[in-house]
Amino acid sequence: MLTTQYVHGAPNWIDLGTPDTEGAVAFYGGVLGWEFLSAGPEGGGYGFFQIGGKTVAAVGPLTQEGARTAWTVYFHTADGDAATKAVEQAGGTVRFAPFAVFDNGRMAGFTDPGGAEFAAWEPDRLSGLDLVTVPGSLAWLELYTPAPDAIRPFYEAVFGWNIQDVPFGDATYITVTPAGGGEEAGIAGIMPLQPGDTARWLPYFEVPDCDDTVAKAGDLGGRVVMPAMDAEGVGRFAHLADPYGAHFAVITSTPV
Repeated sequence: MLTTQYVHGAPNWIDLGTPDTEGAVAFYGGVLGWEFLSAGPEGGGYGFFQIGGKTVAAVGPLTQEGARTAWTVYFHTADGDAATKAVEQAGGTVRFAPFAVFDNGRMAGFTDPGGAEFAAWEPDRLSGLDLVTVPGSLAWLELYTPAPDAIRPFYEAVFGWNIQDVPFGDATYITVTPAGGGEEAGIAGIMPLQPGDTARWLPYFEVPDCDDTVAKAGDLGGRVVMPAMDAEGVGRFAHLADPYGAHFAVITSTPV
């Protein structure tokens, strides 16, 4: 389960790179009820998605040449330089080296050996998101990768994750927990990439009613990538794409 008590390797930030920030603000505001708070003139168009004044995500314009519209997940690290070295030694690619974001912290961007992009956040004044797992906030992550078993050593080396096969119906589901965390500390799953798709980290956002949210997304120009379905003991979820092509998922979790 995600928490805001951030430990090494836990997701602590998420942001959207998009060619149309105003359009994205309107879309996600209508679908997930988010409000937008600009980071100010010095933020270069970056800003924060919030619920009741609490930050649940962020958004900004695409700045790197060739960058694709996408959600980027950041994982907590106490040392961005050490994380960068670990990525290089484990066979990943450094898209950009650690740099300071004012006095909030340091960020770095990477690509894993399977082609999925992700980032690391070394906190200073800003530890991470204010809310997770409540409606409108980040609830889960999934990595879609060409070879799930082959990618495990990379993330184990970089973040020290515990990656295990868990029985799920007639199949198994690969789950991720930070080092030292028990089964209830799960943060993500790992799934095989579908033919023709792109390797990615997929964020799941908690919603009160999955079907209602899917309908709102369609009305506002979004696309259904995978229709809503039920998973026993987990909840009802669907995969969507926003009007600019960024993939995300929504889930109405089964009450614990």
